Amino acid sequence: MRTIIILGVALIAIGAAVLAFDQYSYTTKENVLQIGPLKATVDETHTVTLPPAVGWVLIGGGVCLLVLAAWSRKN
Repeated sequence: MRTIIILGVALIAIGAAVLAFDQYSYTTKENVLQIGPLKATVDETHTVTLPPAVGWVLIGGGVCLLVLAAWSRKN
């Protein structure tokens, strides 16, 4: 029972974070050229965009778990 409540609150928090920060970026280094001991690298920035529907689904799932926990405690 307590696990369901913690999981529900965690899903709501993660869903809210997805809605607040809908995209994130990360940087990778790629070797372009290597001749003997000489290297040429380039930094590439990648952006990942998350649709808002993912956040709403997570929030909805968290609310459903909290309702389920409250309902099972009542019965």
